[in-house]
Amino acid sequence: QVQLVESGGGLVQPGGSLELSCAASGTIFSFYAMGWYRQAPGKQRELIASSTGGGSTNYADSVKGRFTISSDNAKRTVYLQMNSLKPEDTAVYYCYADLFVVAGRRSYWGQGTQVTVSS
Repeated sequence: QVQLVESGGGLVQPGGSLELSCAASGTIFSFYAMGWYRQAPGKQRELIASSTGGGSTNYADSVKGRFTISSDNAKRTVYLQMNSLKPEDTAVYYCYADLFVVAGRRSYWGQGTQVTVSS
């Protein structure tokens, strides 16, 4: 059974940094894409960063230049380095993965991790 387990959320002051991690486990044959969404209270979930199996990355305008997505294929882990955090970055952050598994191509979500930016 494939699972995504996130870690690294918490409380940080404006201007600070956090790194989120998302580790995939289970029988996985290949990665089509992995990335991060976030959902702030009262708002829709939005895609903020993604990385394809071919190595290309994309960012939402709201985080471009401040957030960096990276991956360690050997550890099956994707990271989100968040710098220069702002109060408006406060949200629950969700990892997702588009994978080729035993049952074919499937999408998976992590459980979510809270990021709060406040002084």
